[in-house]
Amino acid sequence: MYAVVRSGGKQLRVSPGDIVNVEKLSVDAGQTVELTDVLLVSSENGTTVGNPTVPNAKVVCQALGEGKARKIVVFKYKRRKGFAKKQGHRQPFTRLAIQEIRVD
Repeated sequence: MYAVVRSGGKQLRVSPGDIVNVEKLSVDAGQTVELTDVLLVSSENGTTVGNPTVPNAKVVCQALGEGKARKIVVFKYKRRKGFAKKQGHRQPFTRLAIQEIRVD
């Protein structure tokens, strides 16, 4: 069984037991999180595609903590102008453990 959920403007394919990183959520470690923006649910009975979401479907997760992704380098340069600017960025994320997929 798996589901496709939307969180933070990104779509993720999740199954029970998976550990995924999503855009930072305002939850503490150990709290239960319900993702209700479920776009697709596939199980032994078949596949249900939402229009745009599957009604009464949710993915129950547990927040494991927060972190930052690897650093990316943003380098801006204009030739012959003497302009060069180097910046770094680390995107914050929340790590979730997928517990179950519910369709009521």
